[in-house]
Amino acid sequence: MKITFLRTGKTSEQWLQKGITEYEQRIRHYVPLTVECVIPRNLPKQDVEKQKTIEGDMLLGKVEASDELYLLDEHGQSFSSEELASFLQKKMSAGTKRLVLAVGGPYGFSQKVIRRANGQISLSRLTFPHQMTRLLLAEQIYRACTILRGEPYHH
Repeated sequence: MKITFLRTGKTSEQWLQKGITEYEQRIRHYVPLTVECVIPRNLPKQDVEKQKTIEGDMLLGKVEASDELYLLDEHGQSFSSEELASFLQKKMSAGTKRLVLAVGGPYGFSQKVIRRANGQISLSRLTFPHQMTRLLLAEQIYRACTILRGEPYHH
């Protein structure tokens, strides 16, 4: 199974990008990982729904019909690290070719993206900046990979 991290916007903080890159490299020792980023230009400043629609259309342009798409959202299903590892194992065992994990912009996802998604995943009931969510997602996917291999990273 291949995993794709799909993101809206750039990571502007260098310290966050350094951590994200580190965990993405670690993940690649376990599964093929690609990272795709859409950067909407000239978004309407006051119209949140229009902004979500533009971002959503760009995100969906990167998703194939056969992909399993899961959105990172505070209202999604919560997992422990072991449960996330089990979720990944089930996807691998079921023959999922590409698992796409999407982090949206600051206002979340359009209804069109939500309808297309196979589900939503929450990293916490807390709300995090979308750039920080990228780091947390990468670390948790890496942790899940080490759990599946029985490695000592997860204590």
